[in-house]
Amino acid sequence: MDVDALNLATVLSLGWLLWLVIMGVGLILERRSPTATLAWLLALLFMPYIGAVIYFLFGPRRLRRRRLRYSRARTRLIKSAHERLRHDENPLPGFPETGLEQQLATLLKRSGQRVPVAALDVRLLETGDDCFEAIMAAVAGATHHVHLEYYIWQPDGIGTRLRDLLIEKARAGVQVRLLLDAIGSNSVKRAFLKPLVEAGASTAWFNPIRLPRLGPSHMNFRTHRKIVVADGRVGFIGGINISDHHSSFSSNEDAWRDTHLRIDGEPVQRLQFIFLEDWYFATEQAPFEPEFFPPFAEQPQNVWLHVVESGPDGHQDAIAKFFFAAITGAQQQILLTTPYFVPTEALTTALITASLRGVEVRILVPKRSDSRLVTAAARSYYDELVSAGIRIDEYGPPMLHAKVLVIDKRIAAVGSANFDNRSFTLNFEIMAALYDTAIAQALIRTFEADLKLARPYVKPGRRAPIGQRLFESAARLLSPLL
Repeated sequence: MDVDALNLATVLSLGWLLWLVIMGVGLILERRSPTATLAWLLALLFMPYIGAVIYFLFGPRRLRRRRLRYSRARTRLIKSAHERLRHDENPLPGFPETGLEQQLATLLKRSGQRVPVAALDVRLLETGDDCFEAIMAAVAGATHHVHLEYYIWQPDGIGTRLRDLLIEKARAGVQVRLLLDAIGSNSVKRAFLKPLVEAGASTAWFNPIRLPRLGPSHMNFRTHRKIVVADGRVGFIGGINISDHHSSFSSNEDAWRDTHLRIDGEPVQRLQFIFLEDWYFATEQAPFEPEFFPPFAEQPQNVWLHVVESGPDGHQDAIAKFFFAAITGAQQQILLTTPYFVPTEALTTALITASLRGVEVRILVPKRSDSRLVTAAARSYYDELVSAGIRIDEYGPPMLHAKVLVIDKRIAAVGSANFDNRSFTLNFEIMAALYDTAIAQALIRTFEADLKLARPYVKPGRRAPIGQRLFESAARLLSPLL
């Protein structure tokens, strides 16, 4: 090697070392969990070039500019809708005044989620076909507006049917707004949306991908929400995307197992607010007329619930805090259904501690999710949990995609958030916390029915092959990044 080449190598090495020091200091100052910080430092150290690209695309958790833009959206919506949204400081009469329900409601209110309100009705939708039928019925019955926000919308049979119905409603004068995630719905092309736009509907992309400025704001910070609001009175949230994967008519026995909710009544106003906040973020404009927040007459209180949102635009992490508080507060039983089980250290400890103090803890996961890496990371936790007395059942095939938590047979949560770091800190998610024994009991019956298509995970009597253990351990090391 000649002198010039040696000098160039020295300069490049020193430059790379300086870059590592700068990135390391930046990571430390972000005050992530020690595990996440070490995972990123090791990725940058042992994958010199690939690690840098991965960090650039996936590493940053929050961008100030995006957070400020979301803050402006929220401030304007609060100002415009102030007279039409409930601002009670305490839960309304009829809500439990003590116990875990009150503690969780207080936690969520202090995390920026307002107070629980009573729905006129909440209907469980536990197959994709039931969900699509209910959504299309609500859309067909809308007279003023229909708002939809989805992570995944496929231009397949289901996606085309719903699009065509939206075209029909737009032509009839109903305001239609469709917000899609730019990565989750990347199969949707302009030609698919063109007839909808020509009919008078409005469409927008959440965090669109622009190659000249491709960066962390595009790979992370996705809207993983599934929201439908019809006339401000009927709303839908849960785990079901617009895809033939969820339909037994299209996918037969391979249809994904999932859970969704149809909500009638005042909680839909909170759902509407969250949609309009996301719409404003995507388009920098949103409707604020009173018709979008219709009044609800005093009626019997049926189902108390909290519509809970979280995302990387703030530091509240309300959904993660709810899961932690619910698990640590459980006294009898914890039933968790999730397609992606990659828990944080705090939630792992909470589950183990609950089991050790005598709470029945059962976790239902897919035998194989649609991500081999996530499945491997999840399995790396199983032995520790099973040793603490937790029962883990592996469902399927088909794919299990429901995201449900049931606590002590009377409190439940259904939404879009998986039990992993990405849902808790990186994605925009939404969930309904339900304080209702009847709903909780119905979800327990569903859990028990799902167990018929599952097998309990049994800790192996002997060690797995070294290749399998290495892959699972490596996937676990990357779990804070998933």
